Amino acid sequence: MTTKIIWTKIDEAPALASYCFLPVLKSYVKKTGIEVEEKDISLAGRILANFPENLTDEQKIPDYLTELGEFVKTPNAIIIKLPNISASVPQLQEAIKELQAKGYKIPDYPEEPKTEEEKAIKNRYAKVLGSAVNPVLREGNSDRRASTSVKKFAQKYPHKMMKPWPQSGSKTRVAHMKQKDFYGTEKSLTLQKEDVVRIEFVDANGNISLLKEKLKLLPGEVIDASVMNVKELRKFYEEQIAAAKKDNILLSLHLKATMMKVSDPIMFGHAVYVYFKEALDKHAAALKEVRANVNNGLMDILEKIKKLPDEQRTAIENDINKIIDTNAPLAMVDTRIGKTNLHVPNDVIVDASMPNIVRDGGKMWNRKDELQDCIAMIPDRCYATMYQEIIQDAKEKGQFDPATMGAVSNVGLMAQKAEEYGSHDKTFEVKANGTVRVINSNNETLLEQVVETGDIFRMCQTKDEAIKDWVKLAVNRARASGSPAIFWLDENRAHDNEIIFKVKKYLPAHDTTGLEIKILNPVDAMKYTLERTRKGLDTISVTGNVLRDYLTDLFPILELGTSARMLSIIPLLNGGGLFETGAGGSAPKHVQQLIKENHLRWDSLGEYNALVPALEMIYDKTGNTKAKVLAVALDKAIGMYLENSKSPSRKVNEIDNRGSSFYLSYYWAQALAQQSDDAELKNRFEKIAKEIGANEKKIEDELIAVQGNTVDLGGYYMPDDKKAYSVMRPSSTLNRIIDEM
Repeated sequence: MTTKIIWTKIDEAPALASYCFLPVLKSYVKKTGIEVEEKDISLAGRILANFPENLTDEQKIPDYLTELGEFVKTPNAIIIKLPNISASVPQLQEAIKELQAKGYKIPDYPEEPKTEEEKAIKNRYAKVLGSAVNPVLREGNSDRRASTSVKKFAQKYPHKMMKPWPQSGSKTRVAHMKQKDFYGTEKSLTLQKEDVVRIEFVDANGNISLLKEKLKLLPGEVIDASVMNVKELRKFYEEQIAAAKKDNILLSLHLKATMMKVSDPIMFGHAVYVYFKEALDKHAAALKEVRANVNNGLMDILEKIKKLPDEQRTAIENDINKIIDTNAPLAMVDTRIGKTNLHVPNDVIVDASMPNIVRDGGKMWNRKDELQDCIAMIPDRCYATMYQEIIQDAKEKGQFDPATMGAVSNVGLMAQKAEEYGSHDKTFEVKANGTVRVINSNNETLLEQVVETGDIFRMCQTKDEAIKDWVKLAVNRARASGSPAIFWLDENRAHDNEIIFKVKKYLPAHDTTGLEIKILNPVDAMKYTLERTRKGLDTISVTGNVLRDYLTDLFPILELGTSARMLSIIPLLNGGGLFETGAGGSAPKHVQQLIKENHLRWDSLGEYNALVPALEMIYDKTGNTKAKVLAVALDKAIGMYLENSKSPSRKVNEIDNRGSSFYLSYYWAQALAQQSDDAELKNRFEKIAKEIGANEKKIEDELIAVQGNTVDLGGYYMPDDKKAYSVMRPSSTLNRIIDEM
């Protein structure tokens, strides 16, 4: 019997790293009853899968995402899921251009559709925007933590990126709204019975328009509805711009315009408009003519005005630059090219950007390429408050020490699309004053919100089965680790109050004797966790979907230097396993460096870590002892990889991802050669380890020799496979050994 491991083909740096490591993995598992099969769920692959009628037979790609969405509901699913692009509109447009240039006759993305055909095209593209992959595959809750070997290594060899918080004091702070945000307006309830509901908008004259129909809800499901009032949002931005200007500190905006693909680009656009209001109002007619869209950031405006006559374009650019020179100073994304925090919505993503502020001593980069205090604007209060708490803690007690910090792991509620806020077909930008209401099959109003023109309405669902499984996973992790499990839930927030009721209902079903399990609001949970982590004590954060995303970047970046080194196990509800391999937030920079100087600094430790429990699951399910031997040996190899410092360097002409992959392969072969549980594997890998060892210096030289020059991958969103393999497998000596296995 053969067991398949599905390896997802995705985007950017982790995809390039796969060209290097996958041939090794496939060779190592030959004749063990295990196969590794790649499925393309990259942004480019998903775009092409959505437009088969536009392609030739040779160009067509199956809809692997839908296929895997069904596969994860089966007990046999074992998937290694690498981080994919959660595409913003600008990224989608770039990918479309690249595919069109390659001869794929897919349509342009219509930002402002005029015809029914254009509306239909936009709806099809909406399927690949934002967090389109994760909700489909995550048919289970998340168990995310650093493996013991990774955490021990991080404490023994702490990363060097932490900068001290100034003893003279810091003006850095998190700013959030005080009213009329999602937190303040949220209403929530739990369904008593199965139902089919609709969402409708009623304008001031009583006219009804349907926003969403035939929404199936299950018994025990928690639903909520909330509104972001844009007048209040703009007022908030104005106040913070003035405050940053007065205090002479940087202004920055921290949203999640990728995952929360409907709500957050709109909120980003309002910040761009308020900051550049004078110039945008002055040139409104010209900007409308070229269809400049503030939701896509300042970059979109600067690109679109290139269509205008030079004199007109220059006048707009001058007015924009004047504002940048005289308004509150903006935090920079790339000082060399003048790229600010407001240029592109997907450049500053809250879960990756806020940990960097803590790491950098409460500072961000300014126009002089110097670190400076900042105001971090996180408009909505649902989670902004916990970021303010960690900043306050660092101000009072100083920087965290990776050598002594305790580990903060996470059990995250995300099964069955739990808490997919602001990213889906139940989030709307309201077109007029009126009311949005959720109506059940008996025409009764379940939830309603009074709205004004431009407000953002969002409805959310969280299924009872997912919550029940989440509570069970939290108890299991507390039992297995001996650490306290803290549910980060706010009784003053409508949605969380419903969840607290369920947690209290389901906890007694489990044996919690001797376990420390608490329910604390995010501020108190952060205080409690930081107190423990500074003492070197471990804590489990048990959170909803969004906080799962935020905390599994925040603490790993402080503890390990990166969230890419985390082990992410998702026990699927029907018995399979999804093993995620870390975050991809810095992946674009890695690709840029590879193209420029043929050095890929992406660390594939997340992929190596994910393989261990995947192989263990094969053994548990099938009794295949070879899978167990492979897993134990790989775990040993990871320990050697860390102990011998074979992680990729950031600098050219030093070890990069290819060298790291080589050494992991070498150590894995050695561990398999040294074990005595499987004679067949031992004999096979004694030869491999010996041959690699005899050629170690030659292979390392071949891997370093190619660095320092530009490379051609044949595409960013869709690399040419032949070219990518050539770049990522430059050692003919190693290739021969691996390919002859």
